[in-house]
Amino acid sequence: MRLRRSLRAGPAMLSLALAAGLLAGTANAQSAAAPDAALTYQQPPAPIPAILDAAPTPTPSVSPDRKTVALFERSNLPPIAELAEPMLRLGGYRINPRNNGPANSRASWLTGITLRPVEGGAARQVALPTDARFLSPSWSPDGKSIALTLDRPTGLELWVVDVATARARKLTEARVNAVIGSGFSWLPDSSGLVVRLTPAARGAAPDVTHAPIGPIVEETRGRAAPTRTYQDLLGDAGDEALFDHYFTTQLTHVPLSGAARDIGQPGVVLGASTSPDGRYLLQTRVKRPYSYNVPAGLFPSEVTVTDLTGRVVHKVADLPLRDYIPSAFDAVAVGPRSVQWRDDVDATLVWTEAQDGGDIRREAEVRDRVFSLAAPFTAAPTTVIDLKERFGGIDWGDADTAILTSRWFNTRHETRYLIDPSKPGTGRVLLERNYQDRYNDPGSPLLEPNGRGRSVMQFIDGGRRILVEGAGATRAGSYPFLAAMDLQTGQTERLWTSASGEYETIVATLDEEGRRLVTRRETKLLPPNIQIRDRASGTLTPVTEFPDPAPQLADVQRQLITYTRADGVQLSGTLYLPAGYDKTRDGPLPLVMWAYPAEFTDAAVAGQVVDTDNRFIRPGGSSHLFLLTQGYAVLDNPSMPIIGRDGAEPNDTYIEQLTADAEAAVKAVVDLGVADPDKIAIGGHSYGAFMTANLLAHTDLFRTGVARSGAYNRTLTPFGFQSEQRTYWEAPETYNEMSPFAFADKVNEPILLIHGQADDNSGTFPIQSERFYAALKGNGATVRYVVLPLEAHGYRARESVGHTLWETVRWLDQYVKNAPPRERPAAQ
Repeated sequence: MRLRRSLRAGPAMLSLALAAGLLAGTANAQSAAAPDAALTYQQPPAPIPAILDAAPTPTPSVSPDRKTVALFERSNLPPIAELAEPMLRLGGYRINPRNNGPANSRASWLTGITLRPVEGGAARQVALPTDARFLSPSWSPDGKSIALTLDRPTGLELWVVDVATARARKLTEARVNAVIGSGFSWLPDSSGLVVRLTPAARGAAPDVTHAPIGPIVEETRGRAAPTRTYQDLLGDAGDEALFDHYFTTQLTHVPLSGAARDIGQPGVVLGASTSPDGRYLLQTRVKRPYSYNVPAGLFPSEVTVTDLTGRVVHKVADLPLRDYIPSAFDAVAVGPRSVQWRDDVDATLVWTEAQDGGDIRREAEVRDRVFSLAAPFTAAPTTVIDLKERFGGIDWGDADTAILTSRWFNTRHETRYLIDPSKPGTGRVLLERNYQDRYNDPGSPLLEPNGRGRSVMQFIDGGRRILVEGAGATRAGSYPFLAAMDLQTGQTERLWTSASGEYETIVATLDEEGRRLVTRRETKLLPPNIQIRDRASGTLTPVTEFPDPAPQLADVQRQLITYTRADGVQLSGTLYLPAGYDKTRDGPLPLVMWAYPAEFTDAAVAGQVVDTDNRFIRPGGSSHLFLLTQGYAVLDNPSMPIIGRDGAEPNDTYIEQLTADAEAAVKAVVDLGVADPDKIAIGGHSYGAFMTANLLAHTDLFRTGVARSGAYNRTLTPFGFQSEQRTYWEAPETYNEMSPFAFADKVNEPILLIHGQADDNSGTFPIQSERFYAALKGNGATVRYVVLPLEAHGYRARESVGHTLWETVRWLDQYVKNAPPRERPAAQ
């Protein structure tokens, strides 16, 4: 079996991989020096370990009937041994073959449930098996039960919690197939669930370790089939056999009481959605031939409607392999897509189809057409609306009210239409906007579950207006709001706004008019907690009382700073200073900037400033904010806009704009007197790592850089990356100029490269860091390259997180905090 397919590591292999990955950086960074003794995982300095090991705050969830709050206890950072469980990479998915669920690198395990009445009363702990861990808790539509999948030695079992008694019981054996999604969904009447089970007669997994019987051959004959850099694809016949084995599902009706019943025949089911009336299933089933170039979601597939016995009552689409989609972001496949049930009626299908061949380069008055078809699905489909942009989704209300959104990436333009489903064919424009414009975001319809568990708009004033919720972004901060929107005029009236200095979001409404709300409230000093807000009286009733998870950071200083780029673009960042810092007494500090560039089409939108002074912020995982405990100042998320004005491509001036962004940020913190200009570092993750390498290659603003899980050679992502839609062959100069790999000989500051050995992010294959390290080393740079065994794009294991922070602190102490002054060029 090829290493690409499976990562298996026992203790011996794990320590060898760690030593090989970490010592490679140590030995080569020292050039002729002998390598250190075998390096094991290291711990960062205090108080970071204590913060990492603190119990996570439970996740609250309000029941659909608004009577109960469930508090789901979360597991902390998992041990590396958990990530070392076998993992298969198949068709774009990562799975755990032991339990037929998601790989541990992607599973967020929960460990307990506490139930609390929303209106007050005693909390009750749900009794689960000893050392239980579970996934995907889901309320029944009536709010009386919670379903979940419990991990067992041989698989996942479906359990259900009775809210009234706080007791849990098992519904199935360890056969839940959760390689795609949760593995189950509730029936609308809450009487049972549709569950994906492994076939009863499934045997052992196929043996794919035998010697190959021939080569692996792919061939194309003149048909353009551009594909982005997808991860974890099928690669050979063995992968195909494993994909069939683990992804084949038997849909099963599992009632809360009574015998389970199979629904149709087993198959590779990518999607299964019950109609709102519970009579039909919308299914997407994959079929051969499979592809080695795209993930399973683009394999040939059939989209059908069946009844609950599995009998096909309507064929929606027979979709071919979709490996031909152009690389532009608004390019789509031809044929039906976004097939879904209408949420507010019994059984009506809605979908969209491109009218421009899915290719944005074609001129077309109509880009997308939205269709609907009601049960029994024997009539011709009805055109709901024609769109000049790409379909972006529908919020359903009632028989004559829905709001549809369309978007166009090139202009960042969004249109919202009011449509009358009972009078299809047209829609009225409610508003048009730049969807990156945070200041003028009017909010979105407030959706609440109806009696069938489907999310629909909430009407007030006899149906004349709907409730709307929004982020409320302003220069002073984000202040979420509740508003009422008139469906005829599109005008909104604010009903409530989060108070000054507070950040309070709406979790649920307790009445039809939204007078009483369940909210989640936090301030700069108070951690998020659930409460009931009475809008009329202004009273607040606490539901939870979670403490500060990291009181060690309570006295950290934080302020928004604003400054201007040389060309006039407004920029900002959040400046953090260590607890107890006094500028007069302590003077300038070593400072780390941690950033992530973003592309815009409008300079005014790019320059929008939103303060975070009303937010409760504590670091977790491998956060750079932990550096505050080690005497560093941090400029968090300094604006790094890359702007394409008047139709120009933003990336054609990427280096020029990025440099201007960084120069402005450095000047701002130096002018404030909080940063020593000779002791500033730059860092970032993913596209932020790419940014870091470019700034070291093209400027001398920083003493060092920390680049985690980045991509450094854009020719390895030739069909587009981030917000770049053009291919390498359409814009070779831009690709080359943006690639720090091409300028490795210009990197004259130390750089720390960290990468997960099993990075699963599109475009950031580990070879990106491997080859960049080789280029830097070959050109005499000072570089350390750390490979984290078993880790994906984000780092999960406690050992990996701790070691990443140890590496970061150690590197910055050496090359920033304790570094001698830089040598300056001699005056001419």
